[in-house]
Order: sequence, then structure tokens, then C-alpha cells
Amino acid sequence: MAIVGSRRPTREGRAFAERLAADLAQRGVVVVSGMAYGIDAAAHRGALETGRTVAVLASGADLPSPTGNRALYRAIVERGGAVVSEYPPGMPALAHHFRKRNRIVSGLALGTVVVEAGEHSGALVTARHAMDQNREVFAVPGSPLHETTAGSNALLRDGAALVRDWLDVVCELAAGCPALAALARGGTPPALPQEDAGVRLARHLGRSPKHVDQLQRECGWSVAELLAELTELEMRGLARQHAGSYFSLA
Repeated sequence: MAIVGSRRPTREGRAFAERLAADLAQRGVVVVSGMAYGIDAAAHRGALETGRTVAVLASGADLPSPTGNRALYRAIVERGGAVVSEYPPGMPALAHHFRKRNRIVSGLALGTVVVEAGEHSGALVTARHAMDQNREVFAVPGSPLHETTAGSNALLRDGAALVRDWLDVVCELAAGCPALAALARGGTPPALPQEDAGVRLARHLGRSPKHVDQLQRECGWSVAELLAELTELEMRGLARQHAGSYFSLA
């Protein structure tokens, strides 16, 4: 589920986005957003509390954008999420990239929830892409006195589904998704697949060799656990040992 909105939301809007994302992620729904300041960042943080999230960048996937969200970028990757981009490594975020990437945010999700968007917000571009892609569009109602909710209120006027909590989202999408239908009926949330420990370790390896002490600090495992996983990766042809207890990807 994509959750997007204003870069300068109200305190209530930020809190709602975080809670909605946490509630959905807790029930096995992966939350997608653009890692921008404001609602995007709140959605990612909420999802990380209980599950997984995907960030779509306007730069190369190796360059966190905006740079002020570097810690969030690291947390998404380290906790089993993903950072994706259509741009090559090393490509900085250019002005025209941001609205263009919004079609990927909406395209990766069954639906898009807009939490606080002004009349000219980029979140409305994401909502239009969702409509073009035959995805559901949702909006959170806001005060007519706030400029930050003029766009999201207009979506509701034009037929977007109203969102008060996670159940509104799940019930709206239940007809086309058996897993969400089970949730709507009060069933058991789908279990998240468990990630292989070797895959987690492989994320810390690169083409340049790293010393085992550095890998231990990064992974937080005991030496015995780390060496066992490194041996397993070597046997699978994924890692290579170098002189002096250094390791790299094969």
C-alpha cells in the first residue's frame, strides 16, 4: 500500500500517517512511499515499527535523497525493506525526477492513500498515476481551513475512498486480494517470510574485502555465528575468503 502526502504536514497528519502505516505493516502489508520529508518519512517510520517498507528514490538507489533522511534509508535496508530507483547508481536527485518517480510509487501498490495534500502537491500526481494504473485511490479527510488538506479533500469530493483507519483500506481492497479479505473478516494476518541469515550477511559484503571484525560489528553476531554464516556463503558460492580474515562477495 502506498502512503503519500505533504512534505510539511500538520502534527496530526504526520501522526496519522505513522499510525496507519504501522497498523497495515503489522498485518503483513508492505508500505510504499518516496522517502521525502513529512508524510512519506512518517509512513516509512511507522511501517518499520511493525513490518517492512519500500522507498522509491528520485536519485540512484545508492544515494539517499533527501540527504537528511540517511538514517531512515539505513533503517529501511537493515530491517528487511528495500530502496529502489529507476536511475543508475551515482545519479543525483534532479527536480524533474520527483514527480516522474511517483508513477513507480503508485505502480508498486494495490492502492494509494493520500494523507494531507495541498492543491498542487506532488501526492496528487501519485494519485493520478494510481487512477491511470487502475489502482485504488484513498484519502484522509482534513479540515477545510487547512491549506495542506485542500487537495486530499478534493480527492474525496471526486470519489476517492475515505480512510479513517487501516480497516477502511483493507475492506476496500478485500474483493481483489484473498489475504486482505481474510483480514477484513478478522482472520489471521499473513505471516511475513523469514529472511535467511546468510542473505542478511551478504548485504554487508561487497566487492572490496572486509575484515571479520568489521563484519561482526555491523551484524552484531558472535564470532562463531558469523564464521558459520560466512562458511555457508562460501559453500553456496556467494562469498570468498581472502588472506588475513577478510571476506568479500564472490
